[in-house]
Amino acid sequence: MRIDGQCHCGFVTYEAEIDPEDVAICHCTDCQRLTGSPYRVTATVPRTAVRLTGNAPKLYEKIADNGRTRRQYFCPQCGSPLFTTGTGAEAETWGIRWGSINQRAGLRPKSQIWCASAVDWFGELAALPGRAGD
Repeated sequence: MRIDGQCHCGFVTYEAEIDPEDVAICHCTDCQRLTGSPYRVTATVPRTAVRLTGNAPKLYEKIADNGRTRRQYFCPQCGSPLFTTGTGAEAETWGIRWGSINQRAGLRPKSQIWCASAVDWFGELAALPGRAGD
């Protein structure tokens, strides 16, 4: 599936070819902290499937809970998270942050990881009252 995306302010833009079956939820504590939310959704692709079409993102590196170095790419202007990858052989696989994908409405997660870190109320979201707008 061909997608395109951008950060919140539009400074960083990209195109990619993704497999819609390779979209997952991550409940790790790093994703919780980096998003300010209980989980993050990511589409995983080969590095060669991503093409930057705008300005370059900024890079931040951190040692994850599993001991591996994780590279986090984000917009240097607005701070929107865009991509993640590892180092060495792991740098050949990139994760595209779901919120930056323009076609995200059609991309449903197919799996979950780091479930031991999931908040205990995660499965109860459908029971909460909601409204369509503000």
